[in-house]
Amino acid sequence: MKTVKIYDTTLRDGTQSEEINLSVQDKIRLTIKLDELGIHYIEGGWPGSNPTDEEFFNEIKNYNLKTAKVAAFGSTHNVRTTPEKDKNLNALIKSKAKALTIFGKTWDFHVTEALGIKLDRNLELITNSLSYLRSQVEDLFFDAEHFFDGFKNNSEYALSCLKAAVAGGADILVLCDTNGGTLPNEVAEIIREVKKNIPEAQLGIHAHNDCELAVANSITAVENGAVQIQGTMNGYGERCGNANICSIIPNLDLKMGYKSIGKEKIAKLTEVSAYVAEIANLRPFMRQPYVGQGAFAHKGGIHVSAVLKNTKTYEHVTPEEVGNTRRVLLSDLAGASNILFKARQYGYDLAKDDPSVQTILTEIKEREKMGYEYSVAEASFELLFFKAMGWSKKYFEFVNFFVVDAKRREDLEPFSEATVIVKVHGEESHTAASGQGPVNALDGALRKSLEPFYPELKNVKLQDFKVRVLSGAVRSSDGTSANVRVLIESTDGKSQWTTMGVSNNIIEASWQALVDSINYKLFKGDPQKWPKQNERTK
Repeated sequence: MKTVKIYDTTLRDGTQSEEINLSVQDKIRLTIKLDELGIHYIEGGWPGSNPTDEEFFNEIKNYNLKTAKVAAFGSTHNVRTTPEKDKNLNALIKSKAKALTIFGKTWDFHVTEALGIKLDRNLELITNSLSYLRSQVEDLFFDAEHFFDGFKNNSEYALSCLKAAVAGGADILVLCDTNGGTLPNEVAEIIREVKKNIPEAQLGIHAHNDCELAVANSITAVENGAVQIQGTMNGYGERCGNANICSIIPNLDLKMGYKSIGKEKIAKLTEVSAYVAEIANLRPFMRQPYVGQGAFAHKGGIHVSAVLKNTKTYEHVTPEEVGNTRRVLLSDLAGASNILFKARQYGYDLAKDDPSVQTILTEIKEREKMGYEYSVAEASFELLFFKAMGWSKKYFEFVNFFVVDAKRREDLEPFSEATVIVKVHGEESHTAASGQGPVNALDGALRKSLEPFYPELKNVKLQDFKVRVLSGAVRSSDGTSANVRVLIESTDGKSQWTTMGVSNNIIEASWQALVDSINYKLFKGDPQKWPKQNERTK
């Protein structure tokens, strides 16, 4: 089995994404997590370019990594000095990184226009820089910047740059599609030419995603002999991003017969992908292959029916292989199979002809005509399901709410206040609260009423609040008032859930979602929350 080394550059190239900024501690945490995943090389940054990266390399020395080697990144030496006097190269040596990667120009256009030097001088920069570093490090890599564009423009010169890197002692020549404009057939053809002209060279690939081909180009490179792939977690990076190693790794190990991190480590991939997104302060991409929340989500009734019989019918790998989970969504496209699947998740082995199945299906379809979307609010669906199963417990009863939203002066922010009256265990509770907007005030007043009776609600926080105008949903008789759908994402610090409300009044829709959120928290913590299957109300 052929081995392909994974070189992660999330901490350096990934941070060139306009949305990402990592502290030293962020980089340390990510390095440890990527090491646990089994990544071979983790590029920590460019120690000669900024204090953060310099501090990272000083700090990471205190950690014993199990699998990964930390790599430091830099460039060939300045044209006006020698390698020995170059601050950038000396900063690389000072970092004490076990692997060093330097990039150099391989596109003649860049040499003459960007660097403003003669072509032969650039070859000297490459060889001399690598020669100076060679004795200082275990692994030495050369990133051939803009190589594919350079080869297409002047193949002879691009190849001479690679030969200069070989002469300098580079272990691997990493061919970079820096502008992300190369097609897979071009990658294959060019790599074959490189191997023909420099047969002794070990090759790597560093692809950008400007044509959404970075993963395809990386795999093509491996098929043609590349032994190292550079990329980032979740495809983060400048412009359209870098090659996404969350897709590359399972493609190599599960489909192509190669070994990168190994099948056992791949089972951690979804967890690590989410962890990286969290540290980067970005919402995970739901439809990301393999690791996205929707990667193994099934909505159509025909699909779900088939998956229940054999998961291979609509899944190219099992979600467990990459640490993900299968999800079945509820919508007006759902069939009985969707309900049966969800019932099994909740501990009910329903028959297809159980009357409650059709009851739930009818309810879903009717509600979705109004604008409900249970595929994105599974907590609200779970409450709906158990009501159909006979659960009728009420943790509180609605009596009244009153919301005021006023602006008293042009230069002042609007003022919101809500009054809520509910009954809990037969006792009426009347509370009021102000807030940043009417929904926040309503949430505050409702909590104030309920927390004396249910202290566990103090841990619940609203994480996200979304409103969507439903232009296609039911409207009032005058045709001017569209329904709105409110989604509220809540957490208690241990789990999170999403609930929903729909109305032509945004406050009412918000109230519905708030009530569902609180009921769901209390319901999940209630030891007598639902009847056993054999005790169901028929």
